[in-house]
Amino acid sequence: MTKKEKVTHVLNMLDKTYGTTKEGFYHNHDWQLLTAIMLSAQSTDKQVDEALPELFGHFQSVQAMAEAPAEEIEQYIRSVGLYKNKAKNIKKCCEQIVSEYGGKVPDKLDEVLKLAGVGRKTATLFLADAYGIPGVTVDTHVFRISRRLGWAEGKNPQQVEQELMKVLPKEHWNRINFQLIYLGRAICTARKARCQDCPLQEWCEKKEVD
Repeated sequence: MTKKEKVTHVLNMLDKTYGTTKEGFYHNHDWQLLTAIMLSAQSTDKQVDEALPELFGHFQSVQAMAEAPAEEIEQYIRSVGLYKNKAKNIKKCCEQIVSEYGGKVPDKLDEVLKLAGVGRKTATLFLADAYGIPGVTVDTHVFRISRRLGWAEGKNPQQVEQELMKVLPKEHWNRINFQLIYLGRAICTARKARCQDCPLQEWCEKKEVD
């Protein structure tokens, strides 16, 4: 079986097992989605989901968030990891969105990366979720599992991102992240890969055999 055939089998199984669309964060506007993704770093989706309704209920516009003291934003995100630093970044980010982009988050990667507190992973994920722009988001799960599958050998997320863009068909870029997150949380964990329970074991190059 060729590498391309293996990749096709894996992608079909991921679609079958985890679906092709994900549950998104609560939001009504692009700046809210970006805020939610920023909050999700080193935090669980549950922690973020619980904070968002009250946060966005209080700050109902990007202008309101930009003008609020960071300490006020903190009050609504205390349940989220690193909340003090995130509050500062969210305030600064919203200030930039208002002053430099007319209140709308830009749709170009290099522009999104200029926003405070926004790294490549956050920017790529935002553009995929908000505007449907194809991009491979490499978090810890995608990094680990794509290397185990034999899809990538890169030593850092950006190298793996470039490798995956060559391996994966473009229509699958936006969903590989949430599919491998689900797999990585439940089965192919960082501590131990439960290969006997993995739906991808038949096509994995580094499966562990008990």
